[in-house]
Amino acid sequence: MPLFGEIFLSEFVGKSLLDPKGESCGRVRDVIAVKGDPLPRIAAIIVELKRQLYRVEWEEINLLNRKIISTYLNAGSLAPYAINDYDLLLVRDVLDKQIVDANGAKVVRVNDIKLEGYNGEAALVAVDMGIRGILRRLNSERRAERLLRLFQMTLPYNLLSWDYIQPLKPKLKTIALTVPRKLISDLHPADIAEIISRVPRDEGANFLKDLDVETAAETLSELKPEVQADMISSMEASKAADILEEMSPDKAADVLGDLPEEKTTELLGHIEKEEALDIKELLSHEEDTAGGIMTNEFIAYPPDITVKESIERFKKDALEIESIHYIFVIDGEDRLVGVTTLKGMLLADPSARLSDIMETKLITVAPGEDEMTVAATISKYNLVAVPVVDGKGTLLGIAKIDDVIDRILPPAAKRGRRAP
Repeated sequence: MPLFGEIFLSEFVGKSLLDPKGESCGRVRDVIAVKGDPLPRIAAIIVELKRQLYRVEWEEINLLNRKIISTYLNAGSLAPYAINDYDLLLVRDVLDKQIVDANGAKVVRVNDIKLEGYNGEAALVAVDMGIRGILRRLNSERRAERLLRLFQMTLPYNLLSWDYIQPLKPKLKTIALTVPRKLISDLHPADIAEIISRVPRDEGANFLKDLDVETAAETLSELKPEVQADMISSMEASKAADILEEMSPDKAADVLGDLPEEKTTELLGHIEKEEALDIKELLSHEEDTAGGIMTNEFIAYPPDITVKESIERFKKDALEIESIHYIFVIDGEDRLVGVTTLKGMLLADPSARLSDIMETKLITVAPGEDEMTVAATISKYNLVAVPVVDGKGTLLGIAKIDDVIDRILPPAAKRGRRAP
C-alpha cells in the first residue's frame, strides 16, 4: 500500500520521483484522478524529466508520503505522456478552481486537496478551502503554526469533504457524485441563485443547465433580469424551453421580455402551443402595467356549479398552479361576476352554489393601469391578488401581491416588454 495515512497534493507535487536505486525519474507535475468507489482516486502520476512528460500508473508507485515518493520502475521504463482534455488533472483542473460547497450553500476556492490511503488506493477525501492550504503551498504552514502558538492561538482547519462538492464546470463531471447533486437540488432556489450570481457567466450557465428542470426554473426566477437573459441565451433552445415551460407564464414572459426578438420567437417555437399563447398574451402588455404584472394562471368556475363540484374540480386544477387564494366566478363569456376565497369555499355548505357564496362587490384593475395603481389597490383593500379585467369585464388575469412587490421594490433592472 503506497500511501499510509493522509497527505495533501501540495506536499508531493514538485518533488522528485525516485527509482529503486534512489535516483530521480523526474519531478511530479500533476496527478490524474478518476471516479472511484466510494470516492475519486488517483489513477496515475505525471512526472517531468528533461522537458518530457511521463505517466506512472498508481500500481507502479512504491511509496508516497511527505518525504519520499518512489516507483518500482527505472527512468528508462516510464511511459511518455501527452497533455489532453480527456484526463482530469488535479493541478490543472481542480486546484485554484471555484466549486460549490453544497453543505454551506456557497462558492469556495480549492487551495489544496487532501488524499488518504483506502484499500490500496489514494482517495480524494476533501479539499482545503482555508488559509492552511495557501500557507502549505508556500511551505509556511509550520512556521505560521509556531508563530500563532506564541500568542496562544491556533491555525484553523477549513476542509470540505468531497461528499459536499459540486463542480461548476463540465470538466469536473468525471468525478462528480450523485450525492452533491441531490444536496444542491435540496437548497432553496434563492441560495442556488446567489451561488450562480457569484461565478462567471459560463460557469453559472453550466451549473444551472445541470439542475433538474423544476429546480432550474425556480432558481431562474430568483436571478436578476440581466442574469436570467444571459443564462437562457447560453442554453440550447430545447433545454431553455423546458425550463421556461416549468415557470409560471408571467415569470417566463419576464425572462423572454429581455431577450432579442428573434431569440424569443425561437424559444416560443419550442414551447407547447397553449403555454406559448399564454406567454405571448402577457408579452403584448407594457411591462409597468397591470397587464405586464399579471399572470394568466388562476382558477375560475361558472356560478351555477355547487361547492362540492368546485372542490372536486379544484383538486385537479390546482396541481399546476403555484399559489391560490381566490376562486373567481365567470359567466359563459368569461366575464368576472364574483369571487370567493378558498377558505370560504371549503367552509360553505357543499350543496350551495358558487353564486350563493360569491362576493359581487368586485375590486378590479384594468390591464393598462400602472403598477403603482395596482400596488395601491392591493394595499387599500388588503388583497392577496387583484383581478385584471378589460372593458367588457372579461377576466384576463390576476396581479399577485408578491409580483407587485418584486416590481416596485427593486429600483433597477426594468424589463422592456414587447409583442413578439
